[in-house]
Amino acid sequence: MHWLEQYKSKLRTAEEAVKIIGSGDRVYVHPGCAMPEVLVNAMTGRSAELEDVEVIHLLTVGKTDYSNPEMEGHFRHNALFVGANVRKAVNEGRADFTPIFLNEIPGLFTSGILPIDVALIHVSPPDEHGFCSFGVGVECTKPATEVAKAIIAQVNPNMPRTLGDCFIHVSKFTHAVEADVPLRELPQVSGNLSEYEQGVYERIGRNVADMIENGSTLQMGIGAIPDAVLRFLHTKKDLGIHTEMFADGVIRLVEEGVITNEKKTLHPGKMIVSFVLGNQPLFDFVDNNPVIEFHPSHYTNDPFIIAQNEKMVAINSAIEVDLTGQVCADSIGHSFYSGFGGQVDFIRGAARSKGGKPIIALPSTAKQGTVSRITPRLAEGAGVTTSRGDVHYVVTEFGVADLYGRTIRERVKALIDIAHPSFREELERFAYERKYIAMEEKDLV
Repeated sequence: MHWLEQYKSKLRTAEEAVKIIGSGDRVYVHPGCAMPEVLVNAMTGRSAELEDVEVIHLLTVGKTDYSNPEMEGHFRHNALFVGANVRKAVNEGRADFTPIFLNEIPGLFTSGILPIDVALIHVSPPDEHGFCSFGVGVECTKPATEVAKAIIAQVNPNMPRTLGDCFIHVSKFTHAVEADVPLRELPQVSGNLSEYEQGVYERIGRNVADMIENGSTLQMGIGAIPDAVLRFLHTKKDLGIHTEMFADGVIRLVEEGVITNEKKTLHPGKMIVSFVLGNQPLFDFVDNNPVIEFHPSHYTNDPFIIAQNEKMVAINSAIEVDLTGQVCADSIGHSFYSGFGGQVDFIRGAARSKGGKPIIALPSTAKQGTVSRITPRLAEGAGVTTSRGDVHYVVTEFGVADLYGRTIRERVKALIDIAHPSFREELERFAYERKYIAMEEKDLV
């Protein structure tokens, strides 16, 4: 039990532990529902003593006081994925955004492009061998700890002990802070939809579900579209999971025997995931569950790994898609909204999978039906998240457009067919004026 003596020697209060953070340091923060708020609050409480501390992380569920206007000069956030809690700071120029594929983020740390001075992590209590689990999020956190000069661990009995490549030994900690606090929960988006929106997402969910064959392996994230798709999979058989993350909706399909993972060609019998976002029932589900393996993002999101799953179905969303098939999913015009995340990783992985289906799914309109999401051109300043060469299937509530290997003329016609009827004439007119379609085709789209 030598490790126990080591562990006890590293115990500190949060205020004592964060004193190792100095001005000019780069501090990595465990993201998602695993955000170590006790440590983060202690760090921001030292703001008057610190200058030019860079705080780097993916989306977090929790307060980000270090991104507030009064923290300028003391802290500056570097978002690897722009969450709602830092979006304002990024777009006001008080925080930075680094566009990067999720599978490549760990390489930024290990290559020295983004060296980590201090990692603030959130883990389960040590087991009988002195190992703590990264719990609900392994993603880029494990790679960050492997290069960080110092590691401060928030050790919490409420953190699930998840299994896989997701453990760290107490000997690696610089300091440990015990905190018995609940994890931050993220409620399902679908609970806040209007009746009209629910109908739209239901039709999208049905259209996507119709494309999923028995024995498929799925990647889907969080939000109204994944929730809707899951509701229409109850008649499917032997589905599997290989994904960067999943949410609460997966649990019922596992309990019903729809998700068995038995037909997977990679890690058969196992759900492969990098992190989870959701509520307490989800945290209970992943706790010590041998069916679920957590792995870092450079593994789960590697397109060459993903492609080893036959019948790999990747389901991702978008803000807008232009008539040539370019997908914008991370910005609204010039304003940064989210990030690359794993969309391109999984679109490319599914494209190379035997029998795979890369799917972009989105409602045909936004703003209560007043704006078309199938657009003549992407908005000024909008970024191309997924190129027209990567796109295969685009799905709205009006159907499925199969774009792969299609000419611009064929793509235009297919996308207009799944646009909202109120905008089809406008899209058709633009396509004709741009010579995408001929005069005789204009009224046939």
